[in-house]
Amino acid sequence: MKKATSLSELGFDANGASSGFFRPVSDGMDSTPTSHHRRRLTKVSVIGAGNVGMAIAQTILTRDLADEIALVDALPDKLRGEMLDLQHAAAFLPRTRLVSDTDMSVTRGSDLAIVTAGARQIPGETRLNLLQRNVALFRKIVPALAEQSPDAILLIVSNPVDVLTYVAWKLSGFPVRRVIGSGTNLDSSRFRFLLAEHLDVNAQDVNAYMVGEHGDSSVAVWSTLSVAGMPVLKSLQESHSSFEEEALEGIRRAVVDSAYEVIGLKGYTSWAIGYSVANLVSSLLRDQRRIHPVSVLAAGFHGIPDDHEVFLSLPARLGRAGVLGVADMELTDEETRRLRRSAKTLWENTQLLGL
Repeated sequence: MKKATSLSELGFDANGASSGFFRPVSDGMDSTPTSHHRRRLTKVSVIGAGNVGMAIAQTILTRDLADEIALVDALPDKLRGEMLDLQHAAAFLPRTRLVSDTDMSVTRGSDLAIVTAGARQIPGETRLNLLQRNVALFRKIVPALAEQSPDAILLIVSNPVDVLTYVAWKLSGFPVRRVIGSGTNLDSSRFRFLLAEHLDVNAQDVNAYMVGEHGDSSVAVWSTLSVAGMPVLKSLQESHSSFEEEALEGIRRAVVDSAYEVIGLKGYTSWAIGYSVANLVSSLLRDQRRIHPVSVLAAGFHGIPDDHEVFLSLPARLGRAGVLGVADMELTDEETRRLRRSAKTLWENTQLLGL
């Protein structure tokens, strides 16, 4: 029996199929509905149907953030299986069209293209060690995406995300405001979670940022950490003698290592990054103007040389046009030094690419 995702694939004519059930509603001028009443549909494409890509697609679907989701992967059977598995839940979800293909043409007309494709991170492997294995893949993916959806926003999730965001910017030819890396949006959530658990408050009420590289050299910005508008670090240091420099570095290290811990335990990360990226998708496509620590072009910020085209995470205002602005945070001298060191590490890696 022929496998199919719709009745039309089984030979049933879909043209006018609903006419036997529904009577057309006249607008007073014409007997047929007019197209100018329809709102513009939103399309999101997810490149890579692995654990991360499908967690992102599933979260976007359940949060009703897109009218159409296109999935692309190099493995056709797995790709079809993932699409069918989501389609079969249609009765329990918002109405969203799901399509998939191994060919990039299925992404045509995307408003947002999310790239998760890449080699899986091996336990103990740093994100920067993934670089050479993923750049070659991006040379195939990004130009094709840009050709199919020249007005889309590119959101890069593949690791090492900061360098690959730079690669995507160069290969796409898109303006810098339309190429964004997921960056430390998730790191900041992990940071906020640890602090919220200690302070016994909701993580959403903790205002805290991790900036710089999404990885080993990320910077915890303690100087601006606050809850309910109150600076937290000073209070913690006054009430707990254990909150000295060494302890703060231990907390930062715990945030960085938390991803490695999850990978060591279950082999990959998926759910947290799925929610993190859906959070970014909401801000972008719904023009929320929310502030997120994401990977953006950081040249000229915090003493990073203007001629160093390096992407790293800084708090950025996101909306329908992409990056609407980047916050010029007030950092301590030590935080600035660490951020520059993070930028230097990333800059040195981008110079090896010859782009």
